[in-house]
Amino acid sequence: MDGRTRHLAAALTGFGLGLAALGPGLAPGFLLSYDMVFVPDPAFTPMTFGLTGSVPRQVPSDAVAAALGTVVPAWVAQRLLLLAVFVMACTAAASLVPSRRLVPRLVAGVCYAWNPFVAERLLLGQWALLLGYAALPWVVAAASRADEHGGGRRLVRALIPAAIGGYGPLTVSGIAALAVAVTRGRRAGVAKVPAVLAVLSLPWLVPGLLRPGGVPGEGVAVEAFAARADTPFGTLGSLLLLGGVWNGETVPIGYGAPVTAALWGAVVLSALLAYGAYGRRSERMAPWWRGAAIAAAAGFAAASLGAVVPSLLEGAIDLWSGFAVLRDGQQFVAPLAVVVAVGLALAADKVLETGHSAVAYGALLAPFALLPSLAWGAGGQLRSVDYPGDWARARQIIDADPVAGDVLVLPWAYYRSYPWNHGRRVLDPLPRYLHRRVIVNDALRVGDATVPSEDPKARRLDGAIRSGAPLTATLREAGVRYVVVDVRDPAADPGPRRLPGAGTVLRGDDLLLYRITASDVVPDSGPPVAAVTAAWIVMSGAIFWSIVLRATNVSALLGSIPRRRDP
Repeated sequence: MDGRTRHLAAALTGFGLGLAALGPGLAPGFLLSYDMVFVPDPAFTPMTFGLTGSVPRQVPSDAVAAALGTVVPAWVAQRLLLLAVFVMACTAAASLVPSRRLVPRLVAGVCYAWNPFVAERLLLGQWALLLGYAALPWVVAAASRADEHGGGRRLVRALIPAAIGGYGPLTVSGIAALAVAVTRGRRAGVAKVPAVLAVLSLPWLVPGLLRPGGVPGEGVAVEAFAARADTPFGTLGSLLLLGGVWNGETVPIGYGAPVTAALWGAVVLSALLAYGAYGRRSERMAPWWRGAAIAAAAGFAAASLGAVVPSLLEGAIDLWSGFAVLRDGQQFVAPLAVVVAVGLALAADKVLETGHSAVAYGALLAPFALLPSLAWGAGGQLRSVDYPGDWARARQIIDADPVAGDVLVLPWAYYRSYPWNHGRRVLDPLPRYLHRRVIVNDALRVGDATVPSEDPKARRLDGAIRSGAPLTATLREAGVRYVVVDVRDPAADPGPRRLPGAGTVLRGDDLLLYRITASDVVPDSGPPVAAVTAAWIVMSGAIFWSIVLRATNVSALLGSIPRRRDP
């Protein structure tokens, strides 16, 4: 079987895994779960590019989703991105296996695309992180050849999915790429990795650094976001099994039961042993072998940090805010997932050499058997929904208003549990649904800890909103034109006492919309537009160079330029 056929088989297998995982979620409508927010008719707003003064956590993933949503219906764009996760994960992992046999390659692909990490992050709605995760095996392979001619271009292409995800996926991928490049011991390769990472990070790095006050560095909520036990084997054991997400509500149904957890633990340990035993022999075919193992160990250490020594991480964040990316530690077990998938494939390949094909096929089916609740929309937790008609009517009213001004959302909370979304918690979609600047309370409460608000306007209005006093005059001075009230929220207080003099322009079953007359225009104190634009141009140019322009063409072009000869 030639290489193209093997790649096609892996891609089709990944597509089948995606169909099985989404299940009823493939129906028309939107899948809204925690951080996964897609909206009809998405628009490019200042928030899309990190120009509102908030930390640009949604950059550049929101821009990619909006761009794709202008080409195809937004709900179709969401399904394409989610299916791409499974197709890329299966194909990328399969491509790493140094075997000509198809079954071991599919073993790696299935294991990498169907495991607790994928299930928990999917339920958490972190599709952009999963895009970077899916392409991580390609990053590992590209980093091992970064010193070669054209290695920089290959590395840029491999890192594009992580770049879409932003700072989290790029950090995870960067750790793996650096580990592989360093173990190769080639200076050129080691130098290229941080350079490529820096260029691809510019769209979120520039607005983050240039926002007023810079990137916040409070070392709070470390323990709240730290990895937690979701198996009988404690936090470290759960991380070793590729689980351990901080949010207990996003653990797949039935996952962590003693019997299945023990069986999955046996699979993981066998894979790690096989990676160490057989991978060393394949090192000539797999120059990334040692670097991937180091990346897995470093990622596991990073994932454990918040759970084992939270005070150390808190102090590190207080010293430099960039360490805050380590708060959500479980995401850093992604390189370990690469090692587990490849190790399981190497074990299956060895078994096939001895003629025990049934055992190899058992390794292929093990992820399904031990994590069945990822199937059918994660056990029915991911279901398609439509936005209520009140939302569309509110947007029509706001879009038709020629008077400038922001939109404030009440009740003053970041996550919502809408009845029309089956009560599943989701990040407030209105900032993406409406085409104006939307102010929400982005302070995040997890357990007893609260991560402070990062939106300058939200911080400015927080005291007045919490005071219970009338808000109209305060909102007018802050440049707020509309107030949207989610009347389905038990905490809603839409009475005229809070908004005296404001006109009611929509009164529906789901939303109340108030208009404030003669609102002032208060521009955002965000980063300079010119700097952010330049960052996007540089990053886009690098991607264009890696995909469209060939190094040979550039060389030929340079070679055709007449040169002055020395006398």
